[in-house]
Amino acid sequence: MLENSFGLIFFLKAPRNESKIRSVYFRITVDGIPKEASTRRQWDVERWNQKIERAVGTKEDAKSLNFFLDSLMMKIHEIKTEILYSGKPITSKKIMDHIMGKITPRTTVLKEFQIHNDEMKALLGNGYSEATLERFNITKNHVTAFIKFKHKADDFEFIDLNLEFVKDFEFYLRTVRKCANNTTLKYIANFKKIVIRAIDKEIIAKDPFTSFKSRKTKIIKKPISANDLAKLEKHDFLIERLDTVRDIFVFQCYTGLAYIDAYQLKNADIKDGVDGNQWIMSERQKTNSSTNVPLLPKALNIIEKYKEHPLCLKRGTILPVVSNQKMNAYLKEIAVLCGFPFTLNTHMARRTFGSTITLNNNVPINVVKEMLGHSSVKQTESYAITEQASIGREMSVLTKKLNSEKTEMTQQDSALLCRLEKEIQIIKEKYKIA
Repeated sequence: MLENSFGLIFFLKAPRNESKIRSVYFRITVDGIPKEASTRRQWDVERWNQKIERAVGTKEDAKSLNFFLDSLMMKIHEIKTEILYSGKPITSKKIMDHIMGKITPRTTVLKEFQIHNDEMKALLGNGYSEATLERFNITKNHVTAFIKFKHKADDFEFIDLNLEFVKDFEFYLRTVRKCANNTTLKYIANFKKIVIRAIDKEIIAKDPFTSFKSRKTKIIKKPISANDLAKLEKHDFLIERLDTVRDIFVFQCYTGLAYIDAYQLKNADIKDGVDGNQWIMSERQKTNSSTNVPLLPKALNIIEKYKEHPLCLKRGTILPVVSNQKMNAYLKEIAVLCGFPFTLNTHMARRTFGSTITLNNNVPINVVKEMLGHSSVKQTESYAITEQASIGREMSVLTKKLNSEKTEMTQQDSALLCRLEKEIQIIKEKYKIA
């Protein structure tokens, strides 16, 4: 926002005792509103020229004062320009506050990032999870390393943040850190949240991400097929930890619970439903949305199997779930032992429930949405990956329908031919045609 008028003058302020030695002052005027302050320098009135607003003479003390006043004038104009670029209104008070050191030091990227992460840590369990905090801590570490790598600095001022910084950070993640496309964009999205927060706090005026373009790579996350799930359930594991992890994974496949929800599942979450059967009735840790899932027989059997497990008794949980890292590591072993040409992970179980167990068995998608705790059917649609068996069933129905229509058409053609032959015979007899 441009000011209507701006003025800066240096002058000697007359003391009460009419001394020739006076204080050197400066006055800033913006839109007719003046603010003045002392430079904390004194000068002889007889060696001062008010027309040029400088000391006169060739002595070193005059040169020193004039150099100081020139530097102060440049600093005032720099502050004025900085305020202008920030998009905030320019006032004489604001400029003076900067000069007198009354303005808070510029906010830096990493400092604001840490404030955000500290606030998130304080809200763990009340809107944020440990996993989310960990992702933002990792992102901050990447930004810290990038600033040291690219700018040879320990931090970076928000006011200097621009599109070039964002693009360089993206390039750094892809090349130096060897991050895949989607992983890179996740870190950038986390960093963008800090930038948007800075805009909301009026730390910066312009969003450096405005012209940043990116596109995620679409990844089809397949569930386990019915045949592979049956193979997994029947496999005899000689190692107890693998047997336990397999059971927990299968439980997720038949309930649709995410890892953290299976980890936290307690006896109080198992309740009698309206149908008289046992249901899981809880809140999803990730979204706080309700999850109401009738317990299928295989899930009930697993609950019964582990009700006396030491870890369950110690924690008061339904299942002896270990850390997500260990779960996924053990599931890799399980996939190898079962001869699967793919890797298992905890989230694949949730997709298996959404696709193989429910949608492929004609459970309506709106019902699956409620059981998964999704906020919209669109979320659930991404789970609706049709199996070959399902495709085969539908094509078999279509084949029968087409064959039926073909048979019906053949019968109609035969009847029509019969009718035509009779009519031809009548015409032959009428006109005595041989």
